[in-house]
Amino acid sequence: MSEPDPRRLVEALLFAAVEPVDEAEVQLRLGGRARASEVLEALALDYAGRGVRLERHGRGWAFRTAPDLAPYLRRTEERRRPLGRAAMETLAIVAYQQPVTRAEIEAVRGAAASLDHLVEMGWVKPAGRRDTPGQPVTWVTTQRFLDEFDLASLADLPRLDELEGAALFKPGPDR
Repeated sequence: MSEPDPRRLVEALLFAAVEPVDEAEVQLRLGGRARASEVLEALALDYAGRGVRLERHGRGWAFRTAPDLAPYLRRTEERRRPLGRAAMETLAIVAYQQPVTRAEIEAVRGAAASLDHLVEMGWVKPAGRRDTPGQPVTWVTTQRFLDEFDLASLADLPRLDELEGAALFKPGPDR
């Protein structure tokens, strides 16, 4: 294995570090291959004017976001309500039987179906109306549902017989 380029080694060390890395630690990692102060200064010049820059913090060095970009990187946290059993059942029925109406969902579940939370999460959406009396709305899953569950398509959903075999699904007496 050949010796790594000192700049690449220091760059990797700094990116992997949670806290600023002391210059003495950098020198220890470099051994006699190069002087830490020179490598750090060269890296600081390389990163000047970029989205991140190498900064000295006391005796340590760390990569930090360029101050002019900080307002664009404001952290937002999306707090999700946990998906309850009723919502999970409803989602499964929509996923496996789509397009499906609310009445069909309720017939399978044996209880009222609320789609509000699933719509709010972007996992189901209305897909038109059924050409039957009352013209009920039909529901389907969305691309966001596929993304959330890491599915390329609905064909990637586990087959019902696989779920039965894993004891995750027990068919009722009418199935």
